Amino acid sequence: MIEVRPGGRRRIDRVLSPDYASEIEGRALTDVRDLRDEAAQEETDLSYLRRVLHARIDIVRAEQRRRDENGSATVVEQLVAILSDNAVGPATGSGRYQTTEPSRAEAHRRHVEALVSDVDLSDVMSLSDAKLDQALRAYTAEEDSVSARRREVQQVVDKLNAEIARRYREGAASVDQLLAEERDKQ
Repeated sequence: MIEVRPGGRRRIDRVLSPDYASEIEGRALTDVRDLRDEAAQEETDLSYLRRVLHARIDIVRAEQRRRDENGSATVVEQLVAILSDNAVGPATGSGRYQTTEPSRAEAHRRHVEALVSDVDLSDVMSLSDAKLDQALRAYTAEEDSVSARRREVQQVVDKLNAEIARRYREGAASVDQLLAEERDKQ
């Protein structure tokens, strides 16, 4: 489960701290953008972790289905279909367009692997029904936790985006100024 530690040093601890987006009205626009970008990066990382968990859940469920139906096709033979189902299926969730890449992909993979450290999904057919059930419960519980934290982070991103939009709407910020700042960065 993803725990948020008050006063913690991890990005999720900062982003979900009650004071992270407090008093943003008085902060400089660049500071609000920096906060938004940091929160958006956390959302991207949580989204990536969810996708990794969904793949593991789909693999376990496919093996359970194969056993229930006395199927002969191995999960490896079905892998392309298993992993592509979510990619082409109906969208669920926030549907946000993300321009950032996951920043801690390897750490997320290790985290998921550690959830069920004695379950090796590379040979899922050799696992007992009990081990498959255990893996599915662990992955599903973690996905629920990650999804809940992601929704919390999305609320922070939304609050920061709303403040940025308010400033543009009310004339406190200008697109010309933003473009000039972007040119200066190059």
